[in-house]
Amino acid sequence: MTGPLLLGVRHHGPGSARAVRAALDAARPDAVLIEGPPEADALLPLAADARMRPPVALLAHAVDDPGRAAFWPFAAFSPEWVAVRWALDHGAAVHFFDLPAAHSLAMMGDPTWSDEEDDEGGDDSGEQSADVRRDGPGRDPGQQGEPGRGPRPGLRVDPLAVLAETAGYDDPERWWEDAVEHRAAGTGDPLAPFAAVAEAMTALRETYGHGGTARDPVREAHMRLRLRAARKEHGDAVAVVCGAWHVPALAAKHTVTADRALLKGLPKVRAETTWVPWTHRRLARRSGYGAGIDSPGWYGHLFAVPDRPVERWMTKAAGLLRDEDHAVSTAHVIEAVRLAGSLAAMRGRPLAGLSETTDAVRAVMCDGSDVPLALIRDRLVVGDVLGEVPEGAPAVPLQRDLDRLQRSLRLKPEAAEREVDLDLRKDTDAARSRLLHRLRLLGVEWGAPERARGTGTFRESWRLRWEPELRVRVAEAGAWGTTVLSAATAKAVSEAASATALADITALAERCLLADLPEALPLVMKALADRAAVDTDVSRLAGALPALARALRYGDVRGTDTAALAEVATGLALRVCVGLPPACAGLDADGAAEMRGHVDAVHTAIRLLPDTSGGAAGTEGGSDSADGRGTGTGPTAGPETGPATGSGTGAEGVVARWADVLERLARRDAVPGTLRGRAARLLLDDGRLAEDEAARLMGLALSPGTAPADAAAWVEGFAGAGGDGSGGLLLVHDERLLALVDAWLTAVPAEAFTDVLPLLRRTFGAYEPGVRRTLGELVRRGPAGGGGTAPAGEGAPGFGPGLDAARADAVLPVLDLLLGHRQPTEEECAGVPG
Repeated sequence: MTGPLLLGVRHHGPGSARAVRAALDAARPDAVLIEGPPEADALLPLAADARMRPPVALLAHAVDDPGRAAFWPFAAFSPEWVAVRWALDHGAAVHFFDLPAAHSLAMMGDPTWSDEEDDEGGDDSGEQSADVRRDGPGRDPGQQGEPGRGPRPGLRVDPLAVLAETAGYDDPERWWEDAVEHRAAGTGDPLAPFAAVAEAMTALRETYGHGGTARDPVREAHMRLRLRAARKEHGDAVAVVCGAWHVPALAAKHTVTADRALLKGLPKVRAETTWVPWTHRRLARRSGYGAGIDSPGWYGHLFAVPDRPVERWMTKAAGLLRDEDHAVSTAHVIEAVRLAGSLAAMRGRPLAGLSETTDAVRAVMCDGSDVPLALIRDRLVVGDVLGEVPEGAPAVPLQRDLDRLQRSLRLKPEAAEREVDLDLRKDTDAARSRLLHRLRLLGVEWGAPERARGTGTFRESWRLRWEPELRVRVAEAGAWGTTVLSAATAKAVSEAASATALADITALAERCLLADLPEALPLVMKALADRAAVDTDVSRLAGALPALARALRYGDVRGTDTAALAEVATGLALRVCVGLPPACAGLDADGAAEMRGHVDAVHTAIRLLPDTSGGAAGTEGGSDSADGRGTGTGPTAGPETGPATGSGTGAEGVVARWADVLERLARRDAVPGTLRGRAARLLLDDGRLAEDEAARLMGLALSPGTAPADAAAWVEGFAGAGGDGSGGLLLVHDERLLALVDAWLTAVPAEAFTDVLPLLRRTFGAYEPGVRRTLGELVRRGPAGGGGTAPAGEGAPGFGPGLDAARADAVLPVLDLLLGHRQPTEEECAGVPG
């Protein structure tokens, strides 16, 4: 070997990986230099561990700022990974020789240093992203700069696009597949491809200089210094595996003094490195990694299969479609392979590539539809492969504790999105729920809670998906503690001390209860009580109460002590009861709509509050005037809205006081119609308002003396669906109320009808289709007059004119049998198969 062996590659290219392996087998170097951060040299032996399964990535982060991090991903088909494994298997020295992460992390965010890919990719700013893939395929090379003048400022060269256009291709990816990926392995001189690539890159560098990337000259200066050091130790028996763009710079003559001058004065931070699992999805260029590829699953297939790649790919696609209940036979596979080969021949390609196989699958297996084809693209072309790293890899203490919890709870991180249902009555599921909630509090969004199926409080549904970047979030959270529990507790206490909004503290209290943080909860509750004591805004108080009620509900099923939380929630509910009536007076339409949401939420929350007074229930009463109309108009409680007489502080007492508040709202003329109607409806649903009285209130609200807009607002509050359609069902089953609404609506003057139409449309449009249809039939036949009995004539479609008592009684024996109240007689059993 004369001089170092420079192997210019494309990152994550299976053709380059095969060529690197062949070149190393032929040259047998004593040392191999790999593009990557030198701080990770100590981690290289782990690549030979049987438990290390790519895709994996080197993670480097600043010790004092873990969020300042970068990744260097490796797939099984990455040339750098193949070179590392070859060196470890053959006893050759192997080192990383790129610019240290201590410098690149220190300069992260510097506009004169970063590339666009790094800006778009967030933390995925591994130095490999600055090499062959710059701006992606399809960019006009003529826009990069004039030949001989270098690139324009801010523009960078896409070497593949330039070479592809020179070869007559309009797609750089297709050119690369034809020129490199589809080359037969083991034929010809193994070093010839690298010589050709070096020659092409040399011509490009002579034309475009460093290609508009300001950091490349600095990186290449450090590479040359490391290469000189390796040659001093091993002579010329050194192989270099790096991005092809750097080969001309490494082969050119530069003095040591000039290279050191470029590196002088670079900022530096203390950095740590480790191996982390990576995913094929994160290797895809569309996910933000600059040196990524469109089809990691396809490239992994090309690298792994020994022969007949198209046939094997079609078999995989057929198997996937069969698993999804698509009718795909062996004949489909045969025809798809034939069509892919024919398309490749028509397009002048040596072998069928991804575009040909995709077109063939769409035409033959998917019947021309892109819907099943999208499944193949997602599962096969990209894939959800998640790598693994051995337990011996360095990690922050918090990460080690998380790994231990994941193993003990059998909650394995997976790249594919999946849904997990938890039964909180089971110890393991409850522990899983606590872990996921604690991680969310720490900002590690491994799982997102979903709406649980059913109405019970003992079930939770989560949508889980592990992303490699979560390792960085765990490293950041390590500043709060060495275990998940201690870190979540410390962060909760810190947030409680710094929170200023009442809603934020109540939300934090709910999260602490869900995460089961007994040491943090008392401090959070103290902050909540202090903040609630000085907050006089009823809207904020009402907005904070539902979160506390939910926390109490979840705490009950989790078996946690919620006595302090219940006391604060009860006090908050009492303050809402005192301040709500005057706060509802004089509101405009938008304010009334917002307050209606608060009323609904508080009504639901109060029914969830536990009894904190040992069962002492309050009695209904009021301190307002006899007609139920208070005089307060401000946003806070006045003297006239004092506590209801005889009310206790337990759950029953709060419920009684809340009923008194609703009674006042329903009868106070100064309250907007939507709130009066809503209060009447809530009282009716709770059985605290007689049906006759509800009809009387509706009659008053819809009387001719009421402005049409105010009457429509009352109807919206009273009969609005509220998301459950119950308002429509109320009108279906009580024809007196329906008759009142119908009579009022037909009497609305034509000039006012346009003004009330939006309110009515919003009210009745929210009903279920079946409810609207039934209401239409009832209105068509004419609702019943007084007493609510059905008219003597023909009934609505599907209903008789009256109740048939004999037919109704016939169902009772069957119900007795179903409920087990009696045994069937011999006559009833006759004809029933034994």
